[in-house]
Amino acid sequence: MSAGPKSRAWMERAERVIPGGVSSPVRAYRAVGGTPLVFRSASGAEIEDVDGRRYIDFVNSWGPLILGHAHPEVREAIVAAVGRGTTFGAPGETEIELAERIVSWYPGLEQVRFVSSGTEATMSAIRVARGATKRDKIVKFAGCYHGHADHLLVSAGSGLVTFGEPSSAGVPAAFSRETLVLPLDDIDAFTKLLRERGAEIAAVIIEPVPANNGLLLQRAEFLTALRRETERAGTLLIFDEVISGFRLAKGGAAEVLGITPDLATFGKVIGGGLPVGAFGGRRDVMRHLAPEGAVYQAGTLSGNAVAMAAGLATLRVLEREQAWSKLEETGRALEAALAPVLLEAPYPIAFVRAGSLFWLSLQAGAPPRAAEGIEAAAAARYTPLFHSLLDHGVAMAPSAYEVGFLSLAHTPAHLARFATALAAAFRAPAMAAPA
Repeated sequence: MSAGPKSRAWMERAERVIPGGVSSPVRAYRAVGGTPLVFRSASGAEIEDVDGRRYIDFVNSWGPLILGHAHPEVREAIVAAVGRGTTFGAPGETEIELAERIVSWYPGLEQVRFVSSGTEATMSAIRVARGATKRDKIVKFAGCYHGHADHLLVSAGSGLVTFGEPSSAGVPAAFSRETLVLPLDDIDAFTKLLRERGAEIAAVIIEPVPANNGLLLQRAEFLTALRRETERAGTLLIFDEVISGFRLAKGGAAEVLGITPDLATFGKVIGGGLPVGAFGGRRDVMRHLAPEGAVYQAGTLSGNAVAMAAGLATLRVLEREQAWSKLEETGRALEAALAPVLLEAPYPIAFVRAGSLFWLSLQAGAPPRAAEGIEAAAAARYTPLFHSLLDHGVAMAPSAYEVGFLSLAHTPAHLARFATALAAAFRAPAMAAPA
């Protein structure tokens, strides 16, 4: 769909004063082409652009809106919080209440500290791990994204284990050399590295449900090996649950998998749509954090009163509504609604799902478990699909590698409209000769 005249006009203004016209790169539509839509309002599972066009939203602000847009209880909590003061720069009641709830819900968590973004959370968790172990190197996995801190913007080479190479300009090579990169789903490579060099490695960080480069569901055996080998090496295991935390279950992916990490990072859901992040772990690890220990971390708006209120309201609704079982039912219903449609696709396609996270794998064979298994042709296939879905009132992420999000606001009618839109997209002329 071509953007309407008001979206185009707004984007012309934006590009003059904001790099690329956007505050986060994927929003620029460079992966799918065209002019980005500019949005004006949203409610429940639907979002409206400045030209008055409405869409069923499966982006949900990239994950925070697990209750849907403008949920009345979250909105009321925000308004009440603003009336008491937007920020204190000091401890607040709601901050403490939210921390208590997170600690009580997440396996093995004893203390948590709030920050303002997921990037800040992962950056801080790694700093704590280095301070606690007195080691410098970390291990990450190709295909997992942990924010845009310098030492995490690295990509893997062709070997089984590589020193990280910067994947962004402006990152000194020396920073990324302390980051070792391994392929996902390779137990042998991981075990070999930890047994040979574990004494150098402060932490291993992973998305337990990798959801930033497709939805790369991992085998239980692989994740269990991470826990076993990190314990053996005295290396800390960090679960990056910025996406999966409090979305897949009350205790996040850790609860679903039955694996307790040493540290975990959170964001998205715990802010109820406002900027927030958090990191936490066992008390003996977190005690290294200032003011108790020598690892420094601070933030002017950390524990912001309005964000804490929105997050607490969100978690209260999730618990009261037993939301995780409802979201699983919605996920199963979407899977069932799309199954006959996918059989009519002009190319191989698979629906990949973990609870309320889903992804369309646009290639033959079993869905990939590692980034290297994603075919380049999948991105080309996604472009006409994305635009055709927009034509039919369905908003998906403007990238073949981003996942979709379900919320409590998605109804059976929304799912049926998605299935109808997808069927129509497969019949569109642009899909006749897929890449």
